[in-house]
Amino acid sequence: MTSQTSYNKHDETTGRIAPDFSWCDIDKVFLDLDGTLLDKYFDDYFWEHFVPRTYAGKFGISEQNAREKLMATYAAVENTLYWTDLDHWSQQLELDICALKKEVSDRVALRPFVMVFLDHLQEKNKEIFLVTNAHPKTLSIKMDRIDLRDRFTGIVCSKEVGAAKEQPEFWDRLHRFIDYDKKRTLFIDDTERVLDSATRSGLGHLVHIATPSSHLGASYSATYPSISDFRELVFQ
Repeated sequence: MTSQTSYNKHDETTGRIAPDFSWCDIDKVFLDLDGTLLDKYFDDYFWEHFVPRTYAGKFGISEQNAREKLMATYAAVENTLYWTDLDHWSQQLELDICALKKEVSDRVALRPFVMVFLDHLQEKNKEIFLVTNAHPKTLSIKMDRIDLRDRFTGIVCSKEVGAAKEQPEFWDRLHRFIDYDKKRTLFIDDTERVLDSATRSGLGHLVHIATPSSHLGASYSATYPSISDFRELVFQ
């Protein structure tokens, strides 16, 4: 059963699809990192403001020109491994991206009620896996600020898999890292293109995060069940 048939509670006011599943049907939970567990504002601020400002200062151009140039450069590799590869961006931009991330890492923050949800999963004896496109160096920087590592049964980064979550190869190869039943696995992510890829792979339960950034309003999916915060998944 795909996510489209697994969830059918529609909110007539917002148009969103609400989660409608039983925890009895779930063995493993795959969680995205940025925009799901962590506030995506950090990444938006870093790539859209801090890096362009730093780039402008180094190369003597306006911050606006730097931002326009970098946005086009980012977009050229969106949905690939290069998108989150710090080594790639350090080389392409001639900046020490890892050092810059550490410089503003005090902005790394949890999304609301993450710990409540993780506690709930542990109480229900679910296996919890972090399944992320984040580069291992990024993951290390963020976990040094907010260490969730002991909450996970395992951690899989796209770099290890050799494909981004948006790519079908990722899901084909993930079984090498995690032994899981697609029909009894819940996957939570803030990116619909990633959820589309997971759907095509046959994952049975999918949930979309509608509020990945604390600086943006909710954007509910028209395709997948959406939640604003994790309290909506704390049920029996």
